[in-house]
Amino acid sequence: MSDEISRSILIVDDEAPLRERLIRALSDRGLDARGAADGEAALALAREESPELAVVDLRMPGRGGLEVVRELLAIDPATKIVVLTGYGSIATAIEAMRIGAVNYLQKPADTDQILAAFDPPPAEAGSSEVVPEVPSLARVEWEHIQRVMHDCGGNVSQAARLLGLHRRSLQRKLGKMPVRR
Repeated sequence: MSDEISRSILIVDDEAPLRERLIRALSDRGLDARGAADGEAALALAREESPELAVVDLRMPGRGGLEVVRELLAIDPATKIVVLTGYGSIATAIEAMRIGAVNYLQKPADTDQILAAFDPPPAEAGSSEVVPEVPSLARVEWEHIQRVMHDCGGNVSQAARLLGLHRRSLQRKLGKMPVRR
C-alpha cells in the first residue's frame, strides 16, 4: 500500500451508468472517487469532506450544474472543477469558466480527457479569457437529437415528429457514431 494520500474527486452526474463508470476508472487510477446523482447530494458530500477535484454535469434535475459549481466553490475555493455535458454551447462554457470552473468538456469524454482537463495549458500572454473549442455543426446536430430523444424517453417516432424528420431518417442519424468535435 502506498504512503501517498490519493487526491479526492467528486463525480456529479444524474446518469448512473456514466457516474459509476467514471468512479471505477478514476479509482483504478489511484484517486479517491465518490459520486452524487444530483446537486443536493454533491453539496452534502462536499460539506462532509471537500473534494480536491470535481466533475459536474451541466444539466441535472433540481440544481443545475452551474449552480452546483458556484456552491462547491463557496464551500472550498481550492476545489478544481471541470464541467461535463452532453448539451454544450459556447455561452454555457464561457459562463462555467467565468464562475470558476477550470475547464469544460463535452460528452462523450474519456477518463484521460477528464484528468487532462484539470490542468489546462496556461492562457497565452495578453489573453485573459479562455474560449472553448467551437463544436462542428454535425456535433451540435447530434447533441440536439440526443437531447430530444432523451426528452421523448427514447421514442423515435415522437422525436422524429418534434424534429420535423421522417422516422427512418432519424433512425439513420441515430445509427451513426457521434462526432468528436
